[in-house]
Amino acid sequence: MRQIILDTETTGLSHEEGDRIIEIGCIELKSRQMTKNHFHHYINPERDVPEEAIAIHGITNEFLADKPGFAEIAEAFCDYIRGAELIIHNAPFDVGFLNAELARLGLPRIDELTTKVTDTLAMARDFFPGRRNSLDALCERYEIDNTHRELHGALVDSALLGEVYLTMTRGQEALGIELASHLDDLSNVPFKADIVVRKVTPKEEAEHEAYLDEISKKAKAPIVWRRQD
Repeated sequence: MRQIILDTETTGLSHEEGDRIIEIGCIELKSRQMTKNHFHHYINPERDVPEEAIAIHGITNEFLADKPGFAEIAEAFCDYIRGAELIIHNAPFDVGFLNAELARLGLPRIDELTTKVTDTLAMARDFFPGRRNSLDALCERYEIDNTHRELHGALVDSALLGEVYLTMTRGQEALGIELASHLDDLSNVPFKADIVVRKVTPKEEAEHEAYLDEISKKAKAPIVWRRQD
């Protein structure tokens, strides 16, 4: 499975009011391993970057003056993400800006280019309701070193988000591997038409709950089965 961790920096908060993308940073995951196939560009937004935005990401008008416009990198970007799942923190924000840039050029929308968009902010809010779930907060919660992150930067933030995402989903991955192993063991068992339904015993239920506690502890997060009715 090919996944792309993606982050952008922009001139402001609203593409509807004319704000533009000034940086795109993407890191590729294949089979939950980060590859060296990155996509990273600074982009001339063809407008001024306000001082309040520069204070957040440190990207100045002077620095962007000789950088390519979005139109110059758009085809390469579309080719890079095509057919992959995107993983983004606060996905509606980045996807909204990307779709606005693509629409200016008559190119397909993000949902037409990719198989799925996963929002790690929505995931974190499910795991930790009522708590801070910014990227910095999640790095602190999962003990991921972000001391080099003095300002926002798309590629640095994508790398950190990749670590956060892999940690958030590690418990589910481990269970999936174990389940697949059990299914392989059963592949040669002759099929029997008579199915016996046996009610779980209190001892078995307690063992199951202890197993879920162990998964939750390793993942450092609540697990999805306990969120089901």
